[in-house]
Amino acid sequence: MDLEIGRQKKIVSICETQPLTVKGLQHLLESTDDLRFGAAHASPAEWMVSPEADKADVLIIDKGLGATTVLDALNQLPAEHGTVRSTVPAVVVWGMSVTEAEALRFLQAGAKGIVRKSADTTTIVSCLRAVSQGRSWMQDSVFREASSLENQIRTDLTSRERQVMELVEQGFKNREIAQELGIRPGTVKIHLKHIFEKTGVRGRHGLALNGLRQKGVISLLAS
Repeated sequence: MDLEIGRQKKIVSICETQPLTVKGLQHLLESTDDLRFGAAHASPAEWMVSPEADKADVLIIDKGLGATTVLDALNQLPAEHGTVRSTVPAVVVWGMSVTEAEALRFLQAGAKGIVRKSADTTTIVSCLRAVSQGRSWMQDSVFREASSLENQIRTDLTSRERQVMELVEQGFKNREIAQELGIRPGTVKIHLKHIFEKTGVRGRHGLALNGLRQKGVISLLAS
């Protein structure tokens, strides 16, 4: 039974070029009691000028349209859509593959969810449901290295290494970290090398994503 009494279903729209994928999403949403399909368009630009743009609570954007297209949409939505209604839709980026560097850029630009197209239906619904409720969400298989820090013991790090790690998690670059701590950029690189060795993370994007998760900005679902 539809939840017409008490609360309305959240509307999910999508920017996707594959009709079969759109049909699959529509069918999936029909099986839920709190989400419903809105509309499909070939690009974010097309969606923004559509009559449906003022109705969506969640907007899925296919990363296959290009990382630049996704980032442009995330930057334009507050300006373009905010004039139509007081809030903008929560954006979920999905794709066959998403690198940690791309994921971090999407999240920093305002994306609320990131999930693989190959995820099972339960995972996809969990993502859409979470962002429709105002939470941020990401699939942990996309960020395997970042999620691996869950069980790392930070006492293995020296106090200076912990300082460097925390600044990386905040998005500081090496030169900025050096200025903040009063050390040389080369020394920062040495500290990062030790941090990567001790945590098992290969890059700073993993550390930054972990920082967002540790602060409760985003949540992970195992997959």
